[in-house]
Amino acid sequence: MDVELSSQTTLEQLVANILEARRITRRDQQRLMALFGQNNLNSQEQGLVNHLYETLRRGLLRVVD
Repeated sequence: MDVELSSQTTLEQLVANILEARRITRRDQQRLMALFGQNNLNSQEQGLVNHLYETLRRGLLRVVD
């Protein structure tokens, strides 16, 4: 599955968009996975991913298709 990513799309922007919308889509998940595959995460990026996961785990994000 090929996921288009803007050259300016960053993990920070993607996480901010997900949190602002209070939902995560399949496309968001694919974009996250594509960003993970492009580079190793630094500690700040790991913190963003952990925050996103905890928000999802606590039920504060809706998972939509």
